[in-house]
Amino acid sequence: MATSRLLRPAAAVFAATALLISGCSAGSSPPDPDASGVAREGGAERAADDGDAPVLNPLPTAVPGNLRPYYDQKLSWHDCGVAGFECATMKAPLDYAKPGADTDLKLAVARKKATGPGSRIGSLMVNPGGPGGSAIDYLTQYAPQPAAVRARYDMVAMDPRGVARSEPVECLSDKQMDSYTQTDATPDNPAEVTKLTRSYRAFAKGCQARSGKLLGHVSTIEAARDMDVLRAVLGDKKVTFVGASYGTFLGATYAGLYPSRVGRMVLDGAMNPALDSRTINIDQTTGFNTAFKAFADDCVKKKDCPLGTKNAEDAGKQLSALFKKLDAHPAETGQARPLTESLATTGVIAAMYDEQSWPLLREYLAQAKAGDGRGLLTLSDSYYERDLDGTYANQMYANPAVNCLDLPSTFNSPEQVRAALPNFRKASPVFGDQFAWSALNCAYWPAKPTGTRHRIEAKGAAPIVVVGTTRDPATPYIWAKGLADQLASGTLLTYVGDGHTAYGRGSDCIDSAINTYLLDGTVPPKNKRCT
Repeated sequence: MATSRLLRPAAAVFAATALLISGCSAGSSPPDPDASGVAREGGAERAADDGDAPVLNPLPTAVPGNLRPYYDQKLSWHDCGVAGFECATMKAPLDYAKPGADTDLKLAVARKKATGPGSRIGSLMVNPGGPGGSAIDYLTQYAPQPAAVRARYDMVAMDPRGVARSEPVECLSDKQMDSYTQTDATPDNPAEVTKLTRSYRAFAKGCQARSGKLLGHVSTIEAARDMDVLRAVLGDKKVTFVGASYGTFLGATYAGLYPSRVGRMVLDGAMNPALDSRTINIDQTTGFNTAFKAFADDCVKKKDCPLGTKNAEDAGKQLSALFKKLDAHPAETGQARPLTESLATTGVIAAMYDEQSWPLLREYLAQAKAGDGRGLLTLSDSYYERDLDGTYANQMYANPAVNCLDLPSTFNSPEQVRAALPNFRKASPVFGDQFAWSALNCAYWPAKPTGTRHRIEAKGAAPIVVVGTTRDPATPYIWAKGLADQLASGTLLTYVGDGHTAYGRGSDCIDSAINTYLLDGTVPPKNKRCT
C-alpha cells in the first residue's frame, strides 16, 4: 500500500535501483491548470488558494535565553567517507517549549565547501522532500545544482528529525514491513476492510513501541526551527535554500516563522499549506490521473503498448483489469513475495515521477500481463526503499510520522472512506480507491496532530521563487500557484511538462532561471513559463 502524501523528486524515489521512471494514473483527465491557477476537481472548478486558512505567525526574532546554548554550539566536522564532504552532529531540543540536555536530539549534518572560482556567497541548504527523505543522501548523490552554483556556495544538508541519520523513527521489522506492503489497500468486502485497519493499527503500535517519545516531535514546524539553529551554527545571517516536493513545505514554513532571515529560496514542486488533508489527497489523486493520461496518450500510439492502442480511457480500463486479475491471482516474481494488486499499484505509482520511465513502465506492464511480476515488484521496492537484502530505509516510517502530526487525519473510520469513494474514483477511476483507503492510516496514529492548515505569507521576506510543473503527479500545479499567491514575495516559475519537480531535470529554461537567481539574486520575470 502506498503511503499517503509521499512527496519527493524522481531521483530520490529511485535511489535504491538507480532507475529513472515516471507516470501513470487512469481514466479521463482534467485539463492542465492554466496561468489563472484554476483547476478542475471532478468537473468542478476551485480556486488555487484557500483564503480562509489562518496565517502562520512569525516567531520573535530574538533567540530565547533557554535556546541560546543550541544557537551558540560549535560543530565538530569530520570526513564523511564521501569525497569532498564533511559531516557533523548538531544538537536540538526534542521539545522547543521545554528544552533540556537530557532529551536533546542529535541531528546529522553534511556539507561540501564552496569550490571556487568566484567569491563564496554563503551556505545553500537542500531538502529532497518525503517527508522522510534523507537530505544528506540527496546532497551527496543527486542534488542537481551545477558546478557554477557549487563553486559559490557551501552545499549543506541536514537530515530532519526522525529521518535517516537523525534519530530515525522506527516501526516494524523488515519481515513485518514486507507483510504490511502486501496488505490489500483496496478492500472488496468487510473481512478485507478489517484486515486493512488491523494492519494500520499494528503499524502504529510498532511505531509507538519503537519510537514513542519522538512521535510527538517530528512536525514540520519543529524541523524548520532546527533549520534556524543550523543557520546560526553555520554563521549565516540568512538561509539560502532549495527545497523539492515536501521540502517546499519545509522551506515555506521556515519563511513563515523567520521571514527576516530568508535569503534566496527556491521551492520546486510546491505544496500549498492552506489546504486540509482531504483536499490534498483529492488533488494528488487528480494529479496522478493527469500523469496517467500523458503516459497513456503516448503509450497507445505504439504497437507494443500493453494497455492497447485505442485511447487513454481504454488504457485505464485495461490497467484496472490487470490490477483486478492480480488481486485474485498474484503474479510470480521468483521470490517468496508474489506481485499482489497492492504491490503492483505501488509500482505503477512509483513510475509516475519521471516521464523518461515510460518505456520501462510499458515493458514491466507487459511482463505483468504475461504473469511475470518481477519488474513491477522492483518499482514497488524502489518506492518503499527496500534493498535487495530485504532491509528497508526509514522513509516509510518517518513519512506518516510527520504527515499525521502536521494535519488531522483525512478520515477517522472506514465508513468515512466509503462515503468519499465516489469523489476519489471521479478523480482517478484506477487509483481512486487506493488513495482513499491509504488516507485512513493517520486515524490510528498514536500521536495526536499538533498542526493545522495555514496560509504562509512571510511578509518582509526576500523574493521566493516557487516552481510548478503543469502535469506534476505528486504536487499538482495548482498547489504551486496557491503558494506563490499567498507568499508576499512569491514569484511563480512554471514548467509546462511532465514529471515531478522541474529543476535539474533537463529544462535549460528552468535551470537557467534558477541558477541566475541563486548566483546573483535576479528573480525570474513574473509568470515566466518554460517548456
